Amino acid sequence: MTLSSPWRTDFPGILALEAEGQTYLDSAATSQKPQALLDALLGYYAGGVANVHRAQHLPGERVTRAFETSRAKAAQWLNAESPGQIIFTRGCTEALNLLAYGLEAQFHPGDQLVVGAAEHHANLLPWQQLAQRRGLELVVLPLDEDGAIDREQAARLIGPRCRLLAIGQLSNVLGRWQPLAELFALARANGALTVVDGAQGAVHARPDVQALDCDFYVFSAHKLYGPEGVGVLYGREDALQRLNHWQFGGEMVQVTDYQSATFRPAPLGFEAGTPAIGAVIGLGASLDYLQGLDATAVTAHEATLHAQLLDGLAQRSGLRVLGSPQVALASFVVDGIHNADLAHLLGEQGIAVRAGHHCAMPLYGTLGLSGAVRVSLGLYSDSADLERFFNALDLALELLR
Repeated sequence: MTLSSPWRTDFPGILALEAEGQTYLDSAATSQKPQALLDALLGYYAGGVANVHRAQHLPGERVTRAFETSRAKAAQWLNAESPGQIIFTRGCTEALNLLAYGLEAQFHPGDQLVVGAAEHHANLLPWQQLAQRRGLELVVLPLDEDGAIDREQAARLIGPRCRLLAIGQLSNVLGRWQPLAELFALARANGALTVVDGAQGAVHARPDVQALDCDFYVFSAHKLYGPEGVGVLYGREDALQRLNHWQFGGEMVQVTDYQSATFRPAPLGFEAGTPAIGAVIGLGASLDYLQGLDATAVTAHEATLHAQLLDGLAQRSGLRVLGSPQVALASFVVDGIHNADLAHLLGEQGIAVRAGHHCAMPLYGTLGLSGAVRVSLGLYSDSADLERFFNALDLALELLR
């Protein structure tokens, strides 16, 4: 079955790469951008810029309205109760570091922080470093053979000393959804905070933070067909009140003298300095674009294309897919061939894939591997992309064997 993407022409970058003979299969690293985003960015920068929240003039008022409208759109996208639960950051990495520093005073020596074995470094290192600073124990939940967190092991490891559970919703290496409902039930039973790294999950399933019943949820715009340099941190209202401020400067202060200060509550209290105004406005445009798509059609397209990817990989001898990926991507190794060599030969043929440890070195260590090749799909990907990939893969394998 040949599958074309009805949204491909909405992405000028994909068309430009195709005209250069390039096939983009690295969307899990960063996505291409729709024309709607490009129009919004040009409109902001060409229409007269201003700073937000502090100006008493028309350009400032206009930009502040657009900025806060994007906050409302992000809240709607996540099904948050209020735009006031949305903090803009530079991305998932900054959002997770904000949480690690902002919650630090909540923890005491001997408390446990719990993460999954498949975490991206962004959802591992902030908690690892917090544990070292505060004398906490970092507990890692092992995976089952499919790449999901082992539920039986989780029930044993998430105990009364667990004060926080931080889990990636969808693994950027294994393409596997994690059983968040079961894990969060265990965490709540022990009074622990819950954090979702939605960097990949927000792209391939519409998030619903109320249904997830999580304390915090983070995602990066650049993976969600938005601009670089901006991300979203959602927090339940009572959870946000537990955060200490971690960056200080303009905008976030209420009153200060030379010796002391009081600070604004969330969200503005955690958005010190001039934010990435254009990027935030651009994120709103990307969310508008995604809201306008037929979600059922998007899911069906991704599922069909992913099945074609897995079927094609299964037909190549000596090739092993890691775990049991469910959506959008597949990471694989080939017997006797280094992942970097294979990715290089694919790149020489105009196929853009990712090789290495994908910012998940501990996971690869548990798998006994130094890295893998990852193919990842986007809205704009189609069967022709996969056909070019498999033709290039066969040639590369022939040359390397």
